[in-house]
Amino acid sequence: MGLLSHRVERSELKPGDHIYTWRAAYSYSHHGIYVGGSKVVHFTTKKEAGTAGLDSAVAISSLISAGSPECPTFPDCGFQLPDSGVILTCLDCFLRDGALHGFEYGVPPAVFLAKLRGGTCTTAASDPADAVVHRAMYLLQNGFGSYDVFENNCEDFALYCKTGLLLPPEKGIGRSGQAASAVGVPLAALFSTPFRLMSAGPLGMAAVTAGMYCAGRYITDIGVRKDVVKVEVENLSAHLGLRRAKAEEEWVKKKQQPAKVTTRLLPLKRKRDSDLHLQSVK
Repeated sequence: MGLLSHRVERSELKPGDHIYTWRAAYSYSHHGIYVGGSKVVHFTTKKEAGTAGLDSAVAISSLISAGSPECPTFPDCGFQLPDSGVILTCLDCFLRDGALHGFEYGVPPAVFLAKLRGGTCTTAASDPADAVVHRAMYLLQNGFGSYDVFENNCEDFALYCKTGLLLPPEKGIGRSGQAASAVGVPLAALFSTPFRLMSAGPLGMAAVTAGMYCAGRYITDIGVRKDVVKVEVENLSAHLGLRRAKAEEEWVKKKQQPAKVTTRLLPLKRKRDSDLHLQSVK
């Protein structure tokens, strides 16, 4: 168990394991559920006509993430329904020559805080392996909604398969540890640090930011949060539909808000001239 991630061997894999591999020089990781038989179910963008889904976590990486359209080992590798982002591939195509890592569940808080990167472990406990595989295979046939880097990505998919936990529909950011680490937590650390701490020098700022980064990662972990709910996979489509309806409702409200009317203040000289004119009239 390393401070960056947890490297595992293929011989150690068991059905129901949450695995991941680093992409683009450790800039992000791609996650999936190992279902046995050297097969992995994972979540990507929806397949478009004549193309395969991509697992890129940032837009620019989509230019380099397209794999081979045909797998020489398994004929069913790359199975993906047309309107779904959930895909079944072999382990080799999932890794794409990357190293194999295992996502850890039920880790103590001290171990969680010691990890240098988000998206490698959680304090939440995993459900039994058969339940995990059932969720993954069910979602392969029924989808997992629309892919979103921050709200519904490959790590969110794997976390749901392992725990059955989801955020309420009104919540914005997903359960993904790497999304929270890459965006929410560093920004919170940067903007919430009191200005006076800057006088402590770069080392002081680094210490404060690192502390807030670790604390922020911890309080957003699904094993710590109190707002997550257990959702049966058969009821997932209704839950995702509610989230989509909430998002659309918020968008409509925002569009319908009247534009703010701002009043121009008279320049000081014009205001003084106006006051003098009124006095002369009186």
